[in-house]
Amino acid sequence: MKTMTGPLNGLTFIELAGIGPGPFCGMMLADMGATVIRIDRPGGNPHAAIGHSVLFRNRQNLALDLKSPEGIETVLKLCETADGLFEGFRPGVTERLGIGPEQCLARNPKLVYGRMTGWGQTGPLAKAAGHDMNYISLSGALHAMGRQGEKPAIPLNLVGDFGGGGMMLAFGMVCAALEAQRSGEGQVVDSSMVEGSAALMAMFYGLKAQGLFTENRGTHMLDSGAHFYEVYETRDGKYVSIGSIEPQFYAELCRIAELPAEEFGQQMNPAKWPELKQKLAEVIKQKSRDEWTALMEGTDVCFAPVLSLEEAPSHPHNAARGSFVTVGNTLQPAPTPRFSRSAPGDIKAAASAGADSQAVLRQAGFSDEQIDTLIRSGAVKQD
Repeated sequence: MKTMTGPLNGLTFIELAGIGPGPFCGMMLADMGATVIRIDRPGGNPHAAIGHSVLFRNRQNLALDLKSPEGIETVLKLCETADGLFEGFRPGVTERLGIGPEQCLARNPKLVYGRMTGWGQTGPLAKAAGHDMNYISLSGALHAMGRQGEKPAIPLNLVGDFGGGGMMLAFGMVCAALEAQRSGEGQVVDSSMVEGSAALMAMFYGLKAQGLFTENRGTHMLDSGAHFYEVYETRDGKYVSIGSIEPQFYAELCRIAELPAEEFGQQMNPAKWPELKQKLAEVIKQKSRDEWTALMEGTDVCFAPVLSLEEAPSHPHNAARGSFVTVGNTLQPAPTPRFSRSAPGDIKAAASAGADSQAVLRQAGFSDEQIDTLIRSGAVKQD
Protein backbone atom coordinates (compact mmCIF):
# COMPACT_ATOMS: atom_id res chain seq x y z
CA MET A 1 0.00 0.00 0.00
CA LYS A 2 1.21 3.51 -0.81
CA THR A 3 1.83 5.92 2.02
CA MET A 4 -1.17 8.23 2.44
CA THR A 5 -0.48 11.66 1.01
CA GLY A 6 -3.28 14.12 0.21
CA PRO A 7 -3.80 17.79 1.10
CA LEU A 8 -4.03 17.11 4.86
CA ASN A 9 -0.82 15.09 4.96
CA GLY A 10 1.16 16.11 8.05
CA LEU A 11 -1.86 16.78 10.27
CA THR A 12 -2.72 14.34 13.07
CA PHE A 13 -6.15 14.00 14.65
CA ILE A 14 -7.30 11.81 17.54
CA GLU A 15 -10.78 10.32 17.20
CA LEU A 16 -12.54 9.15 20.34
CA ALA A 17 -14.56 6.24 19.01
CA GLY A 18 -18.25 6.74 18.36
CA ILE A 19 -20.79 5.88 15.68
CA GLY A 20 -22.37 7.81 12.80
CA PRO A 21 -21.24 11.43 12.36
CA GLY A 22 -17.98 11.15 14.32
CA PRO A 23 -16.63 8.30 12.18
CA PHE A 24 -17.76 10.15 9.04
CA CYS A 25 -15.74 13.17 10.15
CA GLY A 26 -12.77 10.86 10.71
CA MET A 27 -13.22 9.31 7.28
CA MET A 28 -13.29 12.72 5.61
CA LEU A 29 -10.09 13.81 7.35
CA ALA A 30 -8.29 10.50 6.80
CA ASP A 31 -9.36 10.27 3.15
CA MET A 32 -7.60 13.59 2.58
CA GLY A 33 -4.32 12.29 4.02
CA ALA A 34 -4.48 13.28 7.68
CA THR A 35 -3.23 10.74 10.21
CA VAL A 36 -6.31 9.83 12.21
CA ILE A 37 -5.80 7.75 15.35
CA ARG A 38 -9.08 6.13 16.34
CA ILE A 39 -9.15 5.36 20.05
CA ASP A 40 -11.45 2.37 20.51
CA ARG A 41 -12.56 0.56 23.59
CA PRO A 42 -10.92 -2.85 24.12
CA GLY A 43 -12.92 -5.29 22.04
CA GLY A 44 -14.42 -2.50 19.93
CA ASN A 45 -17.99 -1.25 19.86
CA PRO A 46 -20.51 -3.94 18.77
CA HIS A 47 -22.90 -1.26 17.49
CA ALA A 48 -20.17 0.15 15.25
CA ALA A 49 -19.77 -3.20 13.50
CA ILE A 50 -23.06 -2.57 11.68
CA GLY A 51 -22.49 -0.55 8.52
CA HIS A 52 -19.40 1.28 9.73
CA SER A 53 -16.61 -0.64 8.00
CA VAL A 54 -16.36 1.95 5.22
CA LEU A 55 -16.58 4.86 7.68
CA PHE A 56 -13.61 3.45 9.63
CA ARG A 57 -11.21 3.27 6.66
CA ASN A 58 -7.75 4.84 6.57
CA ARG A 59 -7.31 4.98 10.35
CA GLN A 60 -4.78 3.77 12.86
CA ASN A 61 -6.56 2.01 15.72
CA LEU A 62 -5.51 2.18 19.35
CA ALA A 63 -7.57 0.25 21.92
CA LEU A 64 -7.61 1.98 25.31
CA ASP A 65 -9.52 1.54 28.56
CA LEU A 66 -10.70 5.10 29.20
CA LYS A 67 -11.91 4.13 32.67
CA SER A 68 -8.34 3.55 33.80
CA PRO A 69 -5.93 6.32 34.87
CA GLU A 70 -3.31 4.86 32.55
CA GLY A 71 -5.69 5.01 29.61
CA ILE A 72 -6.55 8.64 30.31
CA GLU A 73 -2.91 9.57 30.67
CA THR A 74 -2.19 7.90 27.34
CA VAL A 75 -4.79 10.09 25.60
CA LEU A 76 -3.32 13.22 27.17
CA LYS A 77 0.16 12.18 26.09
CA LEU A 78 -1.07 11.70 22.50
CA CYS A 79 -2.60 15.18 22.58
CA GLU A 80 0.84 16.70 23.11
CA THR A 81 1.86 16.03 19.51
CA ALA A 82 -1.56 16.01 17.78
CA ASP A 83 -3.20 18.82 15.85
CA GLY A 84 -6.70 17.97 17.03
CA LEU A 85 -9.01 15.64 18.89
CA PHE A 86 -12.70 15.11 18.25
CA GLU A 87 -15.43 13.31 20.16
CA GLY A 88 -19.15 12.68 19.90
CA PHE A 89 -20.24 12.13 23.52
CA ARG A 90 -22.94 14.04 25.38
CA PRO A 91 -21.76 17.34 26.90
CA GLY A 92 -19.70 16.81 30.05
CA VAL A 93 -18.72 13.18 29.44
CA THR A 94 -15.09 13.77 28.45
CA GLU A 95 -14.70 16.28 31.31
CA ARG A 96 -15.75 13.58 33.78
CA LEU A 97 -13.30 11.15 32.20
CA GLY A 98 -10.48 13.67 32.54
CA ILE A 99 -9.94 14.31 28.83
CA GLY A 100 -12.11 17.38 28.30
CA PRO A 101 -10.95 20.52 26.50
CA GLU A 102 -9.33 22.06 29.57
CA GLN A 103 -7.24 18.98 30.34
CA CYS A 104 -6.22 18.37 26.71
CA LEU A 105 -5.36 21.99 25.88
CA ALA A 106 -3.27 22.15 29.05
CA ARG A 107 -1.02 19.55 27.42
CA ASN A 108 -1.05 21.25 24.01
CA PRO A 109 -2.27 24.87 23.76
CA LYS A 110 -2.45 24.58 19.94
CA LEU A 111 -4.84 21.61 20.03
CA VAL A 112 -8.16 21.85 18.20
CA TYR A 113 -10.86 20.12 20.25
CA GLY A 114 -13.88 19.11 18.17
CA ARG A 115 -17.24 18.26 19.75
CA MET A 116 -19.97 16.55 17.73
CA THR A 117 -23.48 16.58 19.21
CA GLY A 118 -27.03 16.83 17.96
CA TRP A 119 -28.18 19.83 19.96
CA GLY A 120 -24.85 21.58 20.67
CA GLN A 121 -22.87 21.99 23.89
CA THR A 122 -25.30 24.51 25.41
CA GLY A 123 -29.04 25.17 25.49
CA PRO A 124 -32.06 23.50 27.14
CA LEU A 125 -31.76 20.29 25.08
CA ALA A 126 -27.96 19.97 25.20
CA LYS A 127 -27.91 16.84 27.36
CA ALA A 128 -30.99 15.13 25.89
CA ALA A 129 -30.78 12.02 23.73
CA GLY A 130 -31.66 12.27 20.07
CA HIS A 131 -30.99 11.04 16.55
CA ASP A 132 -30.64 12.55 13.07
CA MET A 133 -34.39 12.76 12.50
CA ASN A 134 -34.90 14.75 15.72
CA TYR A 135 -32.14 17.24 14.93
CA ILE A 136 -33.35 17.99 11.41
CA SER A 137 -36.86 18.35 12.82
CA LEU A 138 -35.68 21.22 15.00
CA SER A 139 -33.82 22.98 12.14
CA GLY A 140 -36.84 23.09 9.82
CA ALA A 141 -35.21 20.74 7.32
CA LEU A 142 -37.45 17.72 7.86
CA HIS A 143 -40.68 19.71 7.60
CA ALA A 144 -39.67 20.92 4.13
CA MET A 145 -39.13 17.43 2.70
CA GLY A 146 -41.91 15.33 1.27
CA ARG A 147 -44.84 15.36 -1.10
CA GLN A 148 -47.95 17.49 -0.94
CA GLY A 149 -50.55 16.15 1.45
CA GLU A 150 -48.14 13.59 2.92
CA LYS A 151 -46.08 13.52 6.12
CA PRO A 152 -42.43 14.66 5.96
CA ALA A 153 -40.12 12.19 4.20
CA ILE A 154 -37.08 10.96 6.13
CA PRO A 155 -33.93 11.51 3.98
CA LEU A 156 -32.02 8.53 5.46
CA ASN A 157 -29.59 10.10 7.96
CA LEU A 158 -27.77 12.11 5.32
CA VAL A 159 -28.80 15.61 6.40
CA GLY A 160 -28.16 15.51 10.16
CA ASP A 161 -25.52 12.87 10.82
CA PHE A 162 -23.43 13.23 7.71
CA GLY A 163 -24.00 16.55 5.88
CA GLY A 164 -24.87 18.77 8.83
CA GLY A 165 -22.86 16.73 11.33
CA GLY A 166 -19.72 14.86 10.38
CA MET A 167 -18.89 16.87 7.28
CA MET A 168 -19.48 20.16 9.09
CA LEU A 169 -17.23 19.03 11.96
CA ALA A 170 -14.48 18.02 9.51
CA PHE A 171 -14.74 21.49 7.95
CA GLY A 172 -14.55 23.07 11.40
CA MET A 173 -11.54 20.98 12.41
CA VAL A 174 -9.59 22.01 9.31
CA CYS A 175 -10.60 25.67 9.74
CA ALA A 176 -9.46 25.70 13.37
CA ALA A 177 -6.24 23.82 12.56
CA LEU A 178 -5.36 26.44 9.92
CA GLU A 179 -6.10 29.23 12.38
CA ALA A 180 -3.98 27.55 15.07
CA GLN A 181 -1.00 27.53 12.70
CA ARG A 182 -1.28 31.32 12.48
CA SER A 183 -2.21 32.18 16.06
CA GLY A 184 -0.43 29.41 17.96
CA GLU A 185 -3.63 28.84 19.96
CA GLY A 186 -6.10 26.00 19.88
CA GLN A 187 -9.83 26.19 20.56
CA VAL A 188 -13.04 24.19 20.89
CA VAL A 189 -15.16 23.49 17.81
CA ASP A 190 -18.82 23.06 18.83
CA SER A 191 -20.58 21.27 15.95
CA SER A 192 -24.36 20.90 16.32
CA MET A 193 -26.38 18.80 13.89
CA VAL A 194 -29.35 21.14 14.38
CA GLU A 195 -27.26 24.10 13.26
CA GLY A 196 -25.43 22.12 10.58
CA SER A 197 -28.67 20.99 8.98
CA ALA A 198 -30.02 24.55 9.26
CA ALA A 199 -26.96 25.76 7.35
CA LEU A 200 -27.76 23.25 4.60
CA MET A 201 -31.20 24.89 4.39
CA ALA A 202 -29.73 28.39 3.86
CA MET A 203 -31.10 28.82 0.34
CA PHE A 204 -34.60 27.80 1.41
CA TYR A 205 -34.60 30.23 4.33
CA GLY A 206 -33.63 32.84 1.74
CA LEU A 207 -36.48 31.80 -0.56
CA LYS A 208 -38.88 31.91 2.40
CA ALA A 209 -37.81 35.47 3.19
CA GLN A 210 -38.72 36.40 -0.39
CA GLY A 211 -42.09 34.68 -0.17
CA LEU A 212 -40.98 31.97 -2.61
CA PHE A 213 -41.01 29.00 -0.25
CA THR A 214 -44.06 28.28 1.86
CA GLU A 215 -44.99 25.84 4.63
CA ASN A 216 -46.91 23.72 2.12
CA ARG A 217 -44.37 21.01 1.25
CA GLY A 218 -44.43 19.37 -2.15
CA THR A 219 -45.70 22.44 -3.99
CA HIS A 220 -42.43 24.13 -4.97
CA MET A 221 -40.10 23.67 -7.87
CA LEU A 222 -37.45 21.65 -6.01
CA ASP A 223 -39.58 19.54 -3.66
CA SER A 224 -41.62 17.50 -6.19
CA GLY A 225 -44.17 20.23 -6.90
CA ALA A 226 -43.09 20.87 -10.49
CA HIS A 227 -43.61 18.40 -13.32
CA PHE A 228 -40.19 19.21 -14.78
CA TYR A 229 -38.30 18.38 -11.55
CA GLU A 230 -39.58 14.98 -10.58
CA VAL A 231 -38.95 11.24 -10.39
CA TYR A 232 -41.09 9.18 -12.77
CA GLU A 233 -41.85 5.47 -12.96
CA THR A 234 -41.06 3.72 -16.22
CA ARG A 235 -42.79 0.83 -17.97
CA ASP A 236 -40.59 -1.78 -16.27
CA GLY A 237 -41.28 -0.50 -12.75
CA LYS A 238 -37.99 1.39 -12.49
CA TYR A 239 -37.49 5.15 -12.24
CA VAL A 240 -35.86 8.12 -13.96
CA SER A 241 -35.14 11.61 -12.67
CA ILE A 242 -35.88 14.69 -14.77
CA GLY A 243 -34.68 18.17 -13.80
CA SER A 244 -35.40 20.36 -16.82
CA ILE A 245 -35.56 23.70 -15.00
CA GLU A 246 -34.06 26.17 -17.49
CA PRO A 247 -36.20 27.00 -20.55
CA GLN A 248 -33.72 25.55 -23.02
CA PHE A 249 -33.51 22.30 -21.05
CA TYR A 250 -37.30 22.13 -20.79
CA ALA A 251 -37.52 22.62 -24.55
CA GLU A 252 -35.19 19.66 -25.02
CA LEU A 253 -37.38 17.54 -22.74
CA CYS A 254 -40.45 18.46 -24.74
CA ARG A 255 -38.66 17.67 -28.00
CA ILE A 256 -37.31 14.26 -27.04
CA ALA A 257 -40.41 13.15 -25.13
CA GLU A 258 -42.62 14.54 -27.92
CA LEU A 259 -44.70 16.64 -25.54
CA PRO A 260 -47.26 18.80 -27.37
CA ALA A 261 -46.51 22.51 -27.05
CA GLU A 262 -50.17 23.43 -26.67
CA GLU A 263 -50.36 21.34 -23.47
CA PHE A 264 -46.87 21.81 -22.00
CA GLY A 265 -46.24 25.42 -22.95
CA GLN A 266 -46.84 26.98 -19.52
CA GLN A 267 -43.78 25.57 -17.78
CA MET A 268 -43.63 28.05 -14.89
CA ASN A 269 -47.34 28.23 -14.09
CA PRO A 270 -47.69 26.39 -10.75
CA ALA A 271 -51.43 26.08 -11.27
CA LYS A 272 -50.72 23.80 -14.24
CA TRP A 273 -48.08 21.64 -12.54
CA PRO A 274 -50.37 18.90 -11.13
CA GLU A 275 -52.08 18.39 -14.49
CA LEU A 276 -48.81 18.42 -16.45
CA LYS A 277 -47.20 16.05 -13.98
CA GLN A 278 -49.95 13.51 -14.53
CA LYS A 279 -49.63 13.81 -18.29
CA LEU A 280 -45.83 13.53 -18.22
CA ALA A 281 -46.08 10.50 -15.92
CA GLU A 282 -48.27 8.79 -18.52
CA VAL A 283 -45.71 9.54 -21.25
CA ILE A 284 -42.73 8.27 -19.23
CA LYS A 285 -44.63 5.10 -18.32
CA GLN A 286 -44.72 4.15 -22.01
CA LYS A 287 -41.02 3.24 -22.17
CA SER A 288 -38.59 1.32 -19.99
CA ARG A 289 -35.88 3.00 -17.96
CA ASP A 290 -33.21 1.84 -20.42
CA GLU A 291 -35.17 3.13 -23.38
CA TRP A 292 -35.47 6.60 -21.82
CA THR A 293 -31.79 6.45 -20.89
CA ALA A 294 -30.87 5.76 -24.51
CA LEU A 295 -32.92 8.79 -25.57
CA MET A 296 -32.08 11.31 -22.85
CA GLU A 297 -28.84 10.47 -21.08
CA GLY A 298 -26.07 12.86 -22.03
CA THR A 299 -28.47 15.42 -23.47
CA ASP A 300 -29.44 18.78 -21.99
CA VAL A 301 -32.69 17.40 -20.61
CA CYS A 302 -30.94 17.08 -17.21
CA PHE A 303 -31.75 13.42 -16.92
CA ALA A 304 -30.45 10.37 -15.08
CA PRO A 305 -31.73 6.86 -14.46
CA VAL A 306 -32.43 6.20 -10.79
CA LEU A 307 -29.85 3.55 -9.91
CA SER A 308 -29.73 1.24 -6.93
CA LEU A 309 -26.64 0.84 -4.74
CA GLU A 310 -26.00 -2.36 -6.68
CA GLU A 311 -26.20 -0.61 -10.07
CA ALA A 312 -24.50 2.74 -9.42
CA PRO A 313 -20.85 1.61 -9.27
CA SER A 314 -21.01 -0.06 -12.71
CA HIS A 315 -22.61 2.85 -14.57
CA PRO A 316 -20.23 3.82 -17.40
CA HIS A 317 -19.70 7.35 -16.11
CA ASN A 318 -18.88 6.20 -12.58
CA ALA A 319 -16.69 3.40 -13.91
CA ALA A 320 -14.75 5.78 -16.17
CA ARG A 321 -13.97 8.12 -13.29
CA GLY A 322 -13.29 5.40 -10.73
CA SER A 323 -15.99 6.85 -8.49
CA PHE A 324 -16.22 3.58 -6.56
CA VAL A 325 -13.41 1.34 -5.38
CA THR A 326 -13.13 -2.11 -3.84
CA VAL A 327 -11.14 -2.36 -0.62
CA GLY A 328 -10.82 -5.90 0.63
CA ASN A 329 -14.17 -7.37 -0.28
CA THR A 330 -16.12 -4.14 0.16
CA LEU A 331 -17.23 -1.95 -2.73
CA GLN A 332 -17.40 1.65 -1.54
CA PRO A 333 -17.35 5.29 -2.65
CA ALA A 334 -13.89 6.62 -3.50
CA PRO A 335 -12.48 9.59 -1.54
CA THR A 336 -13.76 12.94 -2.75
CA PRO A 337 -13.09 15.70 -3.78
CA ARG A 338 -10.15 15.15 -6.12
CA PHE A 339 -6.93 17.12 -6.27
CA SER A 340 -4.69 17.69 -9.26
CA ARG A 341 -1.45 17.58 -7.28
CA SER A 342 -1.85 16.36 -3.69
CA ALA A 343 -3.99 13.32 -4.42
CA PRO A 344 -4.55 10.91 -1.51
CA GLY A 345 -2.90 7.49 -1.67
CA ASP A 346 -4.50 4.07 -1.63
CA ILE A 347 -7.32 3.32 0.77
CA LYS A 348 -6.60 1.30 3.88
CA ALA A 349 -9.36 -1.01 5.08
CA ALA A 350 -10.84 -0.50 8.55
CA ALA A 351 -8.54 -1.77 11.27
CA SER A 352 -9.77 -3.92 14.13
CA ALA A 353 -9.76 -2.55 17.68
CA GLY A 354 -6.17 -2.38 18.89
CA ALA A 355 -4.59 -3.37 15.57
CA ASP A 356 -2.12 -0.46 15.67
CA SER A 357 -1.76 0.05 19.42
CA GLN A 358 1.98 -0.54 19.66
CA ALA A 359 2.79 1.38 16.47
CA VAL A 360 0.74 4.41 17.55
CA LEU A 361 2.36 4.52 20.98
CA ARG A 362 5.86 4.23 19.55
CA GLN A 363 5.15 7.09 17.13
CA ALA A 364 4.03 9.17 20.15
CA GLY A 365 7.33 8.55 21.95
CA PHE A 366 6.39 5.73 24.32
CA SER A 367 9.26 3.32 25.05
CA ASP A 368 8.87 -0.44 24.58
CA GLU A 369 8.96 -0.82 28.37
CA GLN A 370 6.14 1.72 28.82
CA ILE A 371 4.08 0.01 26.12
CA ASP A 372 4.56 -3.41 27.74
CA THR A 373 3.49 -1.97 31.10
CA LEU A 374 0.32 -0.48 29.58
CA ILE A 375 -0.56 -3.75 27.86
CA ARG A 376 0.02 -5.80 31.03
CA SER A 377 -2.14 -3.41 33.06
CA GLY A 378 -5.03 -3.81 30.61
CA ALA A 379 -5.09 -0.09 29.81
CA VAL A 380 -3.97 -0.87 26.24
CA LYS A 381 -5.06 -3.78 24.08
CA GLN A 382 -3.02 -5.02 21.15
CA ASP A 383 -5.02 -7.06 18.62
